[in-house]
Amino acid sequence: MSTTPSTATTDVVAREIAHEQAHVDRVYAELGRASERAGLVAQDGLARGRTDRTGDIRDEEITGLFERDALMFHAARRQASLDQQYEGLVFGRLDLVDLGTRRVDPVDELPDEWWLDPDREVRYIGRLGVRDEEYEPLVIDWRAPAASAFYQATPVQPQGVIRRRVLRSSGPTVVGVEDDLMAPAAPDDIVITGDGALMAALTRTRGSRMRDIVATIQRHQDEAIRAPGRGVTEITGGPGTGKTVVALHRAAYLLYSERRRYEGGGVLVVGPSSAYTAYIERVLPSLGEESVLLRSLGDVVDAITTGRLDRPEVAAVKGTLRVRELLKRAARGRVPDAPDTFRAFVGGQAITLAPNVLDGIRRKVLNGHARNAATAAARGMLAEAAWATHRTGERGDFMEAFEESMAVDDFMESWWPQVDPREVLLWLADTDLAYRHGRGVFNDGELAAFAESIRDAIELGSWSVADVALIDDLSARLGLVQEADAEDRGFYEIDELDGRLGAEVRALGGPVSAADTPAAYRGDTRDALLRGRIGQPDEYAHILVDEAQDLSPMQWRMVGRRAEYASWTIVGDAAQAAWSDAAEAGRARDDAFGTQPRRTFHLDTNYRNAREIFDYARDVILPLVPDADIPNAVRETGSHPREAVLSLDTLTDVTAEVDRLAEDVAGSIAVISPARYAARLAPLDGAHDNRVVVIDPMSTKGLEWDATVVVDPDAIVDEAPGGVRILYVALTRAAHRMTVLRPVR
Repeated sequence: MSTTPSTATTDVVAREIAHEQAHVDRVYAELGRASERAGLVAQDGLARGRTDRTGDIRDEEITGLFERDALMFHAARRQASLDQQYEGLVFGRLDLVDLGTRRVDPVDELPDEWWLDPDREVRYIGRLGVRDEEYEPLVIDWRAPAASAFYQATPVQPQGVIRRRVLRSSGPTVVGVEDDLMAPAAPDDIVITGDGALMAALTRTRGSRMRDIVATIQRHQDEAIRAPGRGVTEITGGPGTGKTVVALHRAAYLLYSERRRYEGGGVLVVGPSSAYTAYIERVLPSLGEESVLLRSLGDVVDAITTGRLDRPEVAAVKGTLRVRELLKRAARGRVPDAPDTFRAFVGGQAITLAPNVLDGIRRKVLNGHARNAATAAARGMLAEAAWATHRTGERGDFMEAFEESMAVDDFMESWWPQVDPREVLLWLADTDLAYRHGRGVFNDGELAAFAESIRDAIELGSWSVADVALIDDLSARLGLVQEADAEDRGFYEIDELDGRLGAEVRALGGPVSAADTPAAYRGDTRDALLRGRIGQPDEYAHILVDEAQDLSPMQWRMVGRRAEYASWTIVGDAAQAAWSDAAEAGRARDDAFGTQPRRTFHLDTNYRNAREIFDYARDVILPLVPDADIPNAVRETGSHPREAVLSLDTLTDVTAEVDRLAEDVAGSIAVISPARYAARLAPLDGAHDNRVVVIDPMSTKGLEWDATVVVDPDAIVDEAPGGVRILYVALTRAAHRMTVLRPVR
């Protein structure tokens, strides 16, 4: 019986999958044994900590406890690593000629018909290294030098690779293989299947979280990933070029190649929004790394979490470096409602110090001290000023009486309190105070808008993203709040608190003061703004900033305070910038980088958008941003973006378009809407089995979906900081289908 070509092809693919499945089964069997060994190590560690003795612990028993903790820690860590890698552990295979220790790049250095060399080597590539019981490698960690050819080999520079194969898996089951031929021809014993790994990856649907593309990284991307860790590495490129994924894989590679430095010092990843961090949170753990802290710009400062955005004109005031003068004056000014005159009996004498004397003391103290560390200095100068008006009796007796005076204690508490940096920002909700401190820095309209935005924060019980950098600046100026003894602060133990607080209060740990009580139980939104304590900024060994073009100068200063000894990876595209003054932001960024060496990698291929979609977005941005970095889209679908009319009265056109797209694509759909329609479109969020998300344009940065509905592009331009640049972002989020709805004007 004859076999049709399609059946023959299917049989070949099935045989290749079965062959790869046999190796993958062997790997997972070894993984199971490794898991058992990790369990035995944990049991051994637990046994070392046991003792039948009572009373004092001997030195050797302390040693046993230390060994127990160390063994159990490493066993738990290994077990967690093994558990995380279960899905898609083995994703690649290299068939290459045995080049020994010689590294070969140019094809002209290879002998003629090199691919026919009978000495062959097969390497399987995966998310972590696995060896068999004889310590022979079953899988090579993707970050190891031996795996680099998987990403770097090309038909022009094959590096001895004949075939590069990508294994597609569902859990431990191989469901498909895709091959790239690097040699001029395939030897008789090597089968080539599929259309190529990269194009296969590009045609798949997008899920709710970013997929790591470790199996389909291209050579130019791999060069950026494996660049030296020291200094500043900048990755630029237009939409869809894989900048974010490359940067995240770079973080994983650095942790692998220089583990002691980067794991010990930590890696901070800063993204534009909480939606972004939720989207990418799976990528690094899936690559075997958990020594990475993900933070949005609203989460960088401990004790503050926010995603709320100010109006563009207010964000512009809060982001410019000029705002530092406003903050400086506020931080050095009088504490609102504090006494402006000192009156007390000291040593039997009435002492009075006028407001101008107190102001002079405050200015002199703050010239050399941070406010929160200067209580003793302020009290000392206050005593000297009081003595200068008294000068009877012995100076030492007067100073002792002054120090022991309860009246002075009461005055100091109200005149020189410990000031939380967030309180200073709250003072500026008073428009008159904002005018006084901001005179000559901003105009009255800007200062009124600034004060109004702080009142908005109080009303909502939520800071804005731009506020976080201001709070960080104020914290550096004021110094850390000095904690008093528990008996002086009205502390009471958790058991004495009302039981309603439950786990939320217990999570605070240790003694809890009234100031720590959650705002939900205190009934004051202002208290929500002051919840938690702001500590010293953590320092990191490496900082990765995505969507770097959006950072304001103040935000660059905030991130820079956490990077005194850090190296950097910076990802961005100027054409997508939300911050308008690139020159000022560039100066602040340069200050953060210092004198470190810099290197730049430019990505110019758009892997995300179908060409038809990207051409539409390109035609929108180029007339207004003629120097935009326009990448080359490599994929065509034959489906052009659809334009339709939007009825502002009902918005039913949006629902109808979502329903149509849900029939057309199998994956995710985003409705990208300006804020003015958000409440009315909210019911669509989670529709079609949770495939639909309703999102604002700014929060789409770094994200992608199979299909998008862009609602009222003109309104997006009007509302968003960056205007048409943010519309450009919204128009480049779809991989396969896009609809643009425009109201009739």
